[in-house]
Amino acid sequence: MRRDVIKRSTKVGLIVGSILTLINQGYDLLGGVVTPEMIWQIPLTYCVPYCVSTYAAVDAILQSN
Repeated sequence: MRRDVIKRSTKVGLIVGSILTLINQGYDLLGGVVTPEMIWQIPLTYCVPYCVSTYAAVDAILQSN
């Protein structure tokens, strides 16, 4: 629950999640097509890099102690 970890992970999640969303669903989104699958796929696309970044930061903090 450290503020610096949450802030960094949020930035990573937003940047990487946006890039991955454009790669994976970009054509559909630009074409105005939203499928039911995309309703859960897009949020997960942002959650994965957030979780990975958080895990890496927490692991680094624990390893340094």
